[in-house]
Amino acid sequence: MKVRVEIDEHLQQPEVVIRTAGDDPNIEKIKQLLANTPLSNETLSGFKNSTEYFLKPESILFIETENRQLQIHTADDIYTSKERLYEIATKLPAYFMQVAKSTIVNLNQINALNKSISNCLISFYDSHKEVYASRRYYKQLQERLNEMRLLK
Repeated sequence: MKVRVEIDEHLQQPEVVIRTAGDDPNIEKIKQLLANTPLSNETLSGFKNSTEYFLKPESILFIETENRQLQIHTADDIYTSKERLYEIATKLPAYFMQVAKSTIVNLNQINALNKSISNCLISFYDSHKEVYASRRYYKQLQERLNEMRLLK
């Protein structure tokens, strides 16, 4: 494989182009790895009492809106944010996915899916916390988790 970097001052953000002679299954793996790798060490700010904390995305289990309040859940704590769910979603790496109207989860933190007729319960590694995924998002959630398993 040949790797080449070109510098263009007119670009707003990095662009990756993959050229191949034919259909290669490794190309899809490379594409997914690039999409799931955060490019920066950006943190999200969350408040607990009157203290502002800066949270690394990989430590976040899920983000949900409850009673018009955005809550950021880690394994041990819950932080609040003044931002809206759609605003925070644009700042998150590709390994986050919306699974309900008011919930975004970290796909790398999912331990199990418990599907029933009416819903899907998501549990996380090293935490007692659980969240529901709506039926609308279930198929897409399963596909993304399968893709990530193939990459590892």
